[in-house]
Amino acid sequence: MRNRAVYFLVIVLIAAFAASYARAADEKIVVFNPRGIQPDIRKIPMAPRQATLDGKTVYIVDTKYPKTTWIVRDKVAGYMDDDPNLWKEIKEKGAGAIVLLGH
Repeated sequence: MRNRAVYFLVIVLIAAFAASYARAADEKIVVFNPRGIQPDIRKIPMAPRQATLDGKTVYIVDTKYPKTTWIVRDKVAGYMDDDPNLWKEIKEKGAGAIVLLGH
């Protein structure tokens, strides 16, 4: 008799859970985007590629990193050639480097 009561209770609990799950699946909720309404994305095409940079002036534009000093150094020889003096200077005085590869 006791086993039948336990089985009956288990079946009732399973049925109740299944019924509540079926109701929850049909309900819809409204969610708002916390970023608000974003403006449309404005597509800006890339600038035309230059045929050569020989004789041209290239700007590196600082976006106002506070108290940042920019130093421009020419690397001797080509990309694959070592420049130990330049690397030593950068390690001693710099916090980082942007190395540009030109063709």
